[in-house]
Amino acid sequence: MIELRHLYKSFEDKDVLKDINAVFEDGKTNLIIGQSGSGKTVLMKNIVGLFEPSSGEILYDGRDFVRMTKREKVLIRREMGMIFQSAALFDSMSVLENVMFPLDMFSDDNEADRIRRAKFCLERVNLQGAEDKFPGEISGGMQKRVAIARAIALNPKYLFCDEPNSGLDPKTSIVIDELIHSITHEYDMTTIINTHDMNSVMGIGENIIYIYEGHKEWQGSKDQIMSSTNERLNSFIFASDLFRKVKEAENGK
Repeated sequence: MIELRHLYKSFEDKDVLKDINAVFEDGKTNLIIGQSGSGKTVLMKNIVGLFEPSSGEILYDGRDFVRMTKREKVLIRREMGMIFQSAALFDSMSVLENVMFPLDMFSDDNEADRIRRAKFCLERVNLQGAEDKFPGEISGGMQKRVAIARAIALNPKYLFCDEPNSGLDPKTSIVIDELIHSITHEYDMTTIINTHDMNSVMGIGENIIYIYEGHKEWQGSKDQIMSSTNERLNSFIFASDLFRKVKEAENGK
C-alpha cells in the first residue's frame, strides 16, 4: 500500500499539488485521472521520487520515502516496476535483452537464471518466440507488452504506469489494460496508472483518484463514479462519449 499524507509540491511561487491525502491499495489498479495541467503527472513523479515534495509524507507500507536516506531510496526503487508512455525500450537491444536489463543491473542470479526469468515474463505477456526481435521490428502494442515484461522482471511490489495506452488503437489498449489488471491481481502489486483514457477508467478502475487544479477532488471506484454528484468530476468524465452513452443508457432504463 502507498499512502500520501498532506502532500504539497511547489515550483518557485506556484503551488502545483495542494494537501493531497490518498491511499493506493494493494492488489488493485489505482488510477489517477484529471485534465491536462491538473497535476497528475507531477503527483506520480513525486511518488516515484523524480520530484522532491515541498512537504508531506509518501508512505510505502508505512515507510516514509521522503525522509529515507539515499541508500534506502535505492533499495525501495528495486521494489518498483515502471511502464513509460513511450515504452522506452532500447532500440539496440533485442526483446530478450530489454527484459533482462533490470535483472542484469540488480539481480544476483546467474545468467542462466536471468534468461529463464526473462523468458518467463515474456511468456506471461504472450510474447514467446519474439525474444530475438528488436523493438523496431515489432508493433506498438507488442512494444508495450515488452515494457510490461521488463517492469515485472524483478517481481516488484509497486507498479507505475504512465499513460500505458498512449498511441495505441482501442482494441490494443483493452489488451494492455487487461494484462496490467491481471498481473496486478496475480502478483498482489500496488499498481498506479496515470491515464486520460476513459475506457481504462470503466474497464479496470478499481480505485480512482480525480485531481483538479492540484488537489484531490474525488476518490472512488468505477462503479461509484457513475453515481457521483461531484460537479467537477461529472463535467470531466461526461465529456467522454463513452461515459455519456453509459449514463444515457442508465437513465433510459
